[in-house]
Amino acid sequence: MKALVTGVAGFIGSHLADSLLADGVEVVGVDAFLDYYPRVAKERNLESARSRSGFRLVEGALQDLALGELLDGVDHVYHLAAQAGVRASWGRDFEVYTSNNVLATQRLLEALAARDPVRLVMASSSSVYGDAPTLPLAEDAACRPVSPYGVTKLAAEHLGLLYHRNHALPVVALRYFTVYGPRQRPDMAFRRFLEAARDGGVLHVYGDGEQTRDFTFVRDIVSATRAAADRGVPGRVYNVGGGERVPLNRVLELIREVTGRELDIRREAAQKGDMRDTAADTTAAERDLGFRSTIALPEGLAAEWAWVRGLA
Repeated sequence: MKALVTGVAGFIGSHLADSLLADGVEVVGVDAFLDYYPRVAKERNLESARSRSGFRLVEGALQDLALGELLDGVDHVYHLAAQAGVRASWGRDFEVYTSNNVLATQRLLEALAARDPVRLVMASSSSVYGDAPTLPLAEDAACRPVSPYGVTKLAAEHLGLLYHRNHALPVVALRYFTVYGPRQRPDMAFRRFLEAARDGGVLHVYGDGEQTRDFTFVRDIVSATRAAADRGVPGRVYNVGGGERVPLNRVLELIREVTGRELDIRREAAQKGDMRDTAADTTAAERDLGFRSTIALPEGLAAEWAWVRGLA
C-alpha cells in the first residue's frame, strides 16, 4: 500500500503518517511548511517518520506542485493540508485561507479527476456548523460558519462532494471536533494552558469559561481517518468527536489535577469567530467506520501534559 498525506508535518498529519508507516504503508508526505507557527515544531513532528525507510517528504504547496507525479502508484490520499486558525482568518490574511484551504483542495481534486479513481479522505472541521440551536450536531444540520476559516473549510468540503458527483471520485469528508494531544499546535488552548501551568505563566481564557467543546484525542482522530479510507461511504461526511461535551471551566479543573499546579487564570473577552458550543453526533461514523472514541479527556490531557513537559 502507498498513501499520500498532505499537511504531513502538522499536528494530525504527522500522527497519521506514523500510524501508516508502523503498519508497513509507504507514505509520500507533502507539506508547504506555512509560517503560521515555527518550522522547528513541524520538523520535530516528523522525526519519527523520517527515521523510517518507507517515508518520503516533498516540500511545497499543492497549488504549485506537479501533483500527477506525486499520485503515481498511490492507493489512498489523506488531505489534511490547510491554513489553520479561526481567529487569524479575519482581515487581510483571508487570502491565505482561500489559497491554502480552497484553491489547494481544488487543484488536488482536479489532479485526482484526471486519473483512475483513488480514495480521498478530506479533513474538515466542526467549525463548518457555527452556533447551532440544538446539540449534538448531526451531519445534516445546517452549516452556518461564524468565522472565515469555517467558510473556507465548508467550501473545500463542497468541492470534494462536487467532484464525487461529477467525476465519481470516491471522496469522504471528516468533520473533526477540537483535536488535542501530543504535537498540538502552539496556538491551541490545551497547549497554551499546559505550557502556562508548566512555566508558571498566565492562562488567558476567552469568555466566561462555560462554553463547551467535544474534545477528541488525536489517536482517535487517526483511527477514524484510516477507517474512512477503508470503509467510508464515498460522497458522505462524518463527524468525528470525543463523545462528551465539556465546559472549558471543567477543563481547567482537570488541568489542575493532571499537572498538580495552581493556575493563574486571566479572563478576557470572547473572541469573534469562536463557537459557543459543540457536540458531535457520531452515529454515522460508528455505523460505517466502526468508530468509537477510546481516550477519555483526563487520560488524553495526561498524555499531552507528559509531552509538553518533555519540550521544556
